[in-house]
Amino acid sequence: MQITVEIFTVHKRFPLTISRGTTAQTTNILLRISQDGMEGWGEASPFGVGDHRQTTQMIKDALLHVSPLLQKFHPLQRQEIEAVLFQAQVPSAARAAMDIALHDWLGKRVGLPLWRLWGLERNAIVPTSVTIGISSPEAAKARVRNWLEFTDVRVVKVKLGSPEGIAADKAMLTAVQEEAVNQEIYVDANGGWNVPDAVQMCKWLADMGIKYVEQPLPRGQEKYLWQLKEQSPLPIFVDESCFTSADIPHLANSVNGINIKLMKSGGLTEAMRMVHTARASGLQVMFGCYSDSTLANTAAAQLAPLADYLDLDSHLNLIDDPFSGASIQAGKVLPNNLPGLGVQYDATSA
Repeated sequence: MQITVEIFTVHKRFPLTISRGTTAQTTNILLRISQDGMEGWGEASPFGVGDHRQTTQMIKDALLHVSPLLQKFHPLQRQEIEAVLFQAQVPSAARAAMDIALHDWLGKRVGLPLWRLWGLERNAIVPTSVTIGISSPEAAKARVRNWLEFTDVRVVKVKLGSPEGIAADKAMLTAVQEEAVNQEIYVDANGGWNVPDAVQMCKWLADMGIKYVEQPLPRGQEKYLWQLKEQSPLPIFVDESCFTSADIPHLANSVNGINIKLMKSGGLTEAMRMVHTARASGLQVMFGCYSDSTLANTAAAQLAPLADYLDLDSHLNLIDDPFSGASIQAGKVLPNNLPGLGVQYDATSA
């Protein structure tokens, strides 16, 4: 198969602030594979979690390095390709781009969308949340209004863990509730709390009617999650603490669910493994995203019928997304009936 690597930059309509910083634009990677007259497309987006960082340059260099080793394979040889990627110690976002492209090629080859190829039920997809980044109460209210004017919002995810402390978190959450009166609200602290603050916030958030709390403690403090779980009236999900299926058994007794992201997992193949491992461990499942375009989020949407919660909104906040694919209907990110990912590319927008 032939492999090409391209970069494209996307800009956010509204910059997103979380406990670790603010993002206004990202440069992502489009990976194309071609075989038998068909192309498969995959995407890699950079991300950072604590001291673990995968930059655009790092991902691009890894893909360019490993591509000559993969050209001898056919796209159907996914197990062998995966082995080469692991042996070459390719970053997970680079593996995700390749794995997504291989699945896209397969779906196009057999003429079926991936969700149908896997026998999934598109009607089982739940609404996605849209994200409100850390800000002042008034700015948070304005952002809620922006979302409500822009699309059909059923669920709002509020980023907490403010550097100004939990008093600022409470003020912001209260402001969001005043504006999002008909929406469910979830909370993601992105590791911004310590244990005492997390315990206090979980109890307060439960009284405020919040559904769950995501990543209350920083990555690296997983040993304290069981203590929080015992005291929290709310379900605890982890994101930064869980990259692959190998992480799940160590977390199973300390949390209630996991957030799967294709860039962390290394693609759809590992994401499916994570779903099954989580279910076998009695955990709930969420799919999330980084600064992904419609391409990667449409890939995740193919597995969306298997999720309890969805947070696939990054592409909705882009002003120059070059891809079209999954659509928003009744607040749900729904993949279409086109083969493979069902994604189309407008190079003039890149």
